[in-house]
Amino acid sequence: MARNREKTISEQIFDIKKQLVDKGYKLTQQREVTVRVLLEHEKDHFSAEEVFLLVKEQFPEIGLATVYRTLELLSDLQVVEKINFGDGAARFDLRSTDGSHHHHHLICTECGTVEEIMEDGLLRLEQQIERQYGFAVTDHRLDFQGVCRECREKQAISEQAAG
Repeated sequence: MARNREKTISEQIFDIKKQLVDKGYKLTQQREVTVRVLLEHEKDHFSAEEVFLLVKEQFPEIGLATVYRTLELLSDLQVVEKINFGDGAARFDLRSTDGSHHHHHLICTECGTVEEIMEDGLLRLEQQIERQYGFAVTDHRLDFQGVCRECREKQAISEQAAG
């Protein structure tokens, strides 16, 4: 697990349940299985269909519409972030339960892999924005697009073979 490394999945589910209850919702069995799948595959940034296929393995009677509604609710409640990496599919990424927003992505334009960056070099910029514009930043997201190490190595090998 990249985020909340010190917390177990059960503890993270408890935190998410509290978030839902505080906003007037219950953590139903269907919602809990969906959250568990997201936690177990936190780095994978699954589409709703991919989440559904994994949820269905654990909860065979669940329908795709239920998973869609659950993901939309979790997105509305800011438990997950609905993101688009430019591949045409909405993907879902768990937000940190500790309120931090230090989470960015490296997106390979060749193979489509997504890697998370947990460091946040934008804190000084946020402070500057608040001082200069009186704007209190509550969240931000930064995605870097480029070519990953593996694809660059494959390109170098191809270029050497051709040359």
